[in-house]
Amino acid sequence: MSTLHAPYRYDVVGSFLRPEYLRTARAAFERGELSAEELKATEDKAILDLIAKEKAAGLHIITDGEFRRLTWHLDFMWNINGVARVKSETGNTTFEGEAAAIDDVAIEGKLSVKDHPFIDHFRFVQAQEDENTVAKLTIPAPGQFYAVFTGAEQLENTLSHYDSVEAFADDVVAAYSQFVADFYAAGGRNLQFDDCTWGGFVNPEMARQLTGLSTDEELKAYMNLLVSINNRVIASKPGSDLVINTHVCRGNYHSTYFSSGAYDAVANPLFSSENADAFYLEFDDERSGGFEPLSQVAPGKKVVLGLVTTKRPELEDKQAVIARIHEAEQYIPLENLYLSPQCGFASCEVGNKLTEEQQWAKVALVREIAEEVWGK
Repeated sequence: MSTLHAPYRYDVVGSFLRPEYLRTARAAFERGELSAEELKATEDKAILDLIAKEKAAGLHIITDGEFRRLTWHLDFMWNINGVARVKSETGNTTFEGEAAAIDDVAIEGKLSVKDHPFIDHFRFVQAQEDENTVAKLTIPAPGQFYAVFTGAEQLENTLSHYDSVEAFADDVVAAYSQFVADFYAAGGRNLQFDDCTWGGFVNPEMARQLTGLSTDEELKAYMNLLVSINNRVIASKPGSDLVINTHVCRGNYHSTYFSSGAYDAVANPLFSSENADAFYLEFDDERSGGFEPLSQVAPGKKVVLGLVTTKRPELEDKQAVIARIHEAEQYIPLENLYLSPQCGFASCEVGNKLTEEQQWAKVALVREIAEEVWGK
């Protein structure tokens, strides 16, 4: 087992552009024209090819690119007992300028985890580790899961299966804690909680729309609850050698976004109280605001600056990125700072608007900058 841990000084969030033959195969599977075994064989081929490219790029934290998923979060949820997949005609309409063509979820019974397929997905990547690489698994955060099913659109249905939101929160924690235990038993030591909840909450108006809450006091209590749910799961980890990091962004679908706003509104409690080992944070444009909220990050925590965008093919100016790293150093010591793109390259099957060659050029730029700032 590799002893490397995320984050690495130059890193990635997790997802990569799917090759067209993989998207074609999944569409055929969804239509019932391809068997599960045939789809898996295609996925295996694509993932092995991706991992070879990750290693060639010098990445030390490797993933399967989320190639076995339709979306960054829903596939995980659909495989939790008690969660139903719901077909959507309109998709997610909260994105700027384009609806995300994805299905939905709903609670249909009590939550539990047994034989979650993501464990085997992880094992496949883990088998490709060597002395220079370690596998990372990304899943939606427990707080993200709770927020989806207790937001304004889903709360009534959720409470038709649960007596209270408190009982639902307890089952979310129990289900996730079981998954974390299974992940650890499989040899997993690097887990990432992807959490777009905070990407919505940076915009107070959007936070009210998503939650149905109306006052600042209610929103603050809800945010504290989300951190508490995440922390309860983190506290359940079976060993101190399990690293659990978190990633925050404001939406990433076909180079669009769903929210804008600085981290000021969520820094306390997110940065001050969440017990993740590192925060992967979106900072690729003005929508994310300045670095001042990083002053709230608890001492010793690591911050991965997402200063290179996956939404556009143009390469960032290297010196401008270096200058921003040193600007962030006002709030976080340089030894606790890391660099990555702001998000994945394909948070859903529909990737961002750049080519695979441009994708790897972005990764190469991240590495080049990191080695100049921190050394090889």
